[in-house]
Order: sequence, then structure tokens, then C-alpha cells
Amino acid sequence: MSNEAAVTAKPKRGMLDRIESVGNKVPHPVMMFLYLILFVAIISAVLAAFDVSVTEDIAVPVDRPATEDVNGGLGGSEESYPTEQEDDTTAPDYEIQQVTVEVRSLLSQEGIRHVFSSFVNNFAGFSVVAVTLVAMAGVGVAEAAGLMGALIRKLVKVAPARYLSFILIFVGALSSVATDAGYLILVPLGAAAFLSVGRHPLAGLSSAFAGVGAIFAVNLLITPTDSMVTEITNEAILLAGGEPITITANYYFSAASTIILSIVAAFIAERIVSKRLGTYDPSEGDPEAIAANEAHVDHDAEAKGLRYSFYGFLACMAVATLLVAPSWGPLRDPETGAILGTTPFMDSLIFIISLMFLVCGVCYGKGAGTIHTSMDVIQAVQKMFSSLSGLILMLLMISQFIAYFNWTNLPRVIAIELAQLLEEWNISAVLLLVGFIFVIILL
Repeated sequence: MSNEAAVTAKPKRGMLDRIESVGNKVPHPVMMFLYLILFVAIISAVLAAFDVSVTEDIAVPVDRPATEDVNGGLGGSEESYPTEQEDDTTAPDYEIQQVTVEVRSLLSQEGIRHVFSSFVNNFAGFSVVAVTLVAMAGVGVAEAAGLMGALIRKLVKVAPARYLSFILIFVGALSSVATDAGYLILVPLGAAAFLSVGRHPLAGLSSAFAGVGAIFAVNLLITPTDSMVTEITNEAILLAGGEPITITANYYFSAASTIILSIVAAFIAERIVSKRLGTYDPSEGDPEAIAANEAHVDHDAEAKGLRYSFYGFLACMAVATLLVAPSWGPLRDPETGAILGTTPFMDSLIFIISLMFLVCGVCYGKGAGTIHTSMDVIQAVQKMFSSLSGLILMLLMISQFIAYFNWTNLPRVIAIELAQLLEEWNISAVLLLVGFIFVIILL
């Protein structure tokens, strides 16, 4: 009887097992945003039924009345001349008006009409989709040609043994520019790299995975993720009446975070993970199977492809410089001649980066023999677009959620109420920043 109980008894579950169990119950992001839409519909209906509203003071520009002269004309006499304090005729006058903002119900007749009539326009006006497709087109060609894998292998090969963990993690963070290339190439390569220097391959595998997975959102390069996040942010900024930001607005933070997080992850890999794994015993695994992932690589063709890709990169840089460097450059601001800021160059940055990946990918493919005709390039872009189908479906639901949420006036009501509450509490700027970070972590 005791033997049967021992057989049927469930093994004791650790903390990681419980975390995995909870994580497996999290619904698909598409369903999560669908649930959010239903939640917003119910909340808006309840608040609208109780006539929830807020009142705020806003500054509204007003037209200046024309001054009539002594002869009955407009602005013709000396009496109509402004004083020194009032000589700025370009500055508009403002008056303070109280505006009442009411919560609108998505389940009302007007709300249901809006849900059905705006569905297509909500998605069509969601610029994130177009930005993502343009940004990923060039990356898809570079990845399909083998350029991303070749760059990863080259960087790992020249890395000093003592800094191998940091190099793997750092390259993993950089690989986020090429979607799945880090997972498919760097993770097994990390195991093989550690094995080649007599270290535990699981330590190399975990280091590479940490770089690819845990530091995915930041990079030293401008990535498609940056373009997507920037467009989502601009959607919110424009609704608030602010000035949109550029794709490089977060660059310094992203670049610094890439280096800092890589150092922290490398410290954990060396001081914690590697020590827990101990010295590697070759009898525990099959070194030949681990190394077989890279056995099929034609290193001569790869070297030739990288050389061709470098030539393509130089050509792209020359063209970009020609478009920007001269005073008559077409990508400069036509009025001020500025390069940075709200300029044609910054507006073209996503397309320029995608074009550089496309050219470098084609050049690599020609040199390495992985691309032969234009159909190979087209099929590479098609393959990348097909892999984005799940993302596009998620963006469809996100666009609807943002549009419906804004239509109900819930964001404005919540913002005004919270602003008044924070003003009453008189919270310091530091505590507000910490609270803001905590809310983002929770979300």
C-alpha cells in the first residue's frame, strides 16, 4: 500500500515550477486585449449610468477684436496703435474656460455605432503596423541571406575566453534587431563556444539566452522595436496635444542600459550560474552533438559574404552622407538646414535603416551564394512578413482597445482626477518617479 502511495504521490513543486504553472495560465496577448476591451465597455457603461464626469480649466485662444479708427475704418488711426507692452501682435489672447468631460458608454446606442463604424479606420490609422512592416523588410532579407548568423559567429569567434560570458550576453542583446536570429543561432553557439574552452556548455547556453531574452528591449542600434514603441507613444502624445517624439528619443537610455544590463547579467552568469553548474564532465553529454550545429557552415563563403556586405554598408553610408552632409542635402530641414530634430532625415531614419539591412543582406547573399535572383529577395521579405502575422493580429486588437478607450473619455477623466489627487497630496518629484516606475513594472 505504501509503495502505491509512493508511486502516485506528486513530486514536490519548487518555486520555479509554480511560477511556470502560473505563467502557462496567462492568456494569449490577443485575448488579453479582447478582455480589456470588454472591461472598458462594462466600466464605461457603469460610470456613464452614474453620470460620472470631471471639470477642468483650460486656456482657449480667442481672436483679438479689430480696433476702429476715428474715421470709422479698422486700425487706421493713431489711437489704434498698440503700446510698447502690447506690440506683439503675433501672440494670441487666451481666456480660461471650464470644460466638463463626461464618461461615454461603449454599450450605448452611440457607442455601439462607434464600435462597428470605426473598426477599419482604427486599424488603418494605427501607424505602428506600417512602421513595423517597413522596418522588418530589410532585416528579413539580411536574416534569410545568413548575414545575421555570420555576424554573430564572427563576434563570438574573436571573443577572448575570459570575457566570453559578457560577449555572448552583449551579442545576444544586439541580436534583438534580427528577431529570432539570436534564439536560433546564438543560443546553441554559446554552448559550443563554452565547450571549446573546456567550460560547461549549459553556462554558455544560459548566458546567450539571457542576452537574447532578458535584454531584448534595449540595444546600441535602432531596432524595429524602437520604431513600434515610438509610434505607440506618439499616438498617446498626439491625443494629449503634445509634440511627437522621434525614434532616437530613447537612444541614450537604451544604449546605456544595454551595457549596464550586459555587465549585470555577465556577473550573474560567472558568479552564480557557472558555480552552481560546477566543472563540466564530458561524459554528461555529447560534445559532438553540440558542435554539430556549426559543422555545416561554409566559412570561406561566409567570409566572402561578409566582405561583400561591408562593401554594401560603405556604399549605403556614402549615399546617406551625400543626402545629409551638403548644405543643399534633400534630407536637411528645408528652412533651417538642421539635420537632427523634426527633420526629413529623422523622419526617414526607419526607411534608411531598413534599406541598409536590405542592401547588406543582398550583398552578403551574393558573396556567400545564398541569394541568386530577385525572387530570393522577394521570398525573404515574404517569409519575414508571414512570421509577423501573429504580431499584426495583436496590433489589430491593440488599435481597437486604444481607440475605444479614448472614445469613452476614461483616460481624460482618470488623468484629471489623479492630477488633482496628486496635487492635494503634494508628493515630491522623486516619489512620483518611483511610483511611475512601479506602475510600469506592474503593468
